[in-house]
Amino acid sequence: MPKILLVEDEPELSSVICEWLRDENHLVETADAGEHALDMLSKNVYDMAILDIMLPGLNGIDVCRRFRASGGSIPVLMLTARASILDKEAGLDAGADDYLTKPFNLRELSARVRALLRRPATQPVLSFSIGNLSLDRGTCKVTRGGEEIALHPKEFGLLEFLMRNAGQVFNAEQLIDRIWGSDSNIVPDTVRTHIKTLRKKIDAPGEPSLIQNVRGLGYKIETTTH
Repeated sequence: MPKILLVEDEPELSSVICEWLRDENHLVETADAGEHALDMLSKNVYDMAILDIMLPGLNGIDVCRRFRASGGSIPVLMLTARASILDKEAGLDAGADDYLTKPFNLRELSARVRALLRRPATQPVLSFSIGNLSLDRGTCKVTRGGEEIALHPKEFGLLEFLMRNAGQVFNAEQLIDRIWGSDSNIVPDTVRTHIKTLRKKIDAPGEPSLIQNVRGLGYKIETTTH
């Protein structure tokens, strides 16, 4: 489940974009000012950012420029109400990967988001396999031994994140940040409940669980099964 930061100071437009992208199985967090956006980008990990140029305080071009200067490498889609080539050129020169002029069709927004997330630097693969368990981001399907497993969106997102980062250990707080969002009210017990339910669905009877507990540290999926 890709995690996107939307930086837009128009509440109604921000709400519409959020709802649309969440319906397409993206995790969306929002900021409504440039300084707020930079703070979130420095503290959280995102797969891409959608950044309006006209923001209160620090404008979107300056946000993008400072983010790139700090080493930020995720794709940035710039939103602008200005249609002039000079304005678009300024955004691209600041480090934006693409731009979209307001007003825009939400389907076009989706297409540009998908295109940016497909770039090798940000999303090398669309499918993951460990043992006989396979996850396909394109179709949102999980199969084990060829049989499809029905997962709820958060279960899918949790499994995808662990498989994408196989071998790495993540504690409950880190999983909350990546799957539910850093501004959510989810508690660690919710993560434990989802892990328990996910294990029941993906593990084969009599075999060790694919999702391992690392005592005192968190959870991980190994790159190979035994």
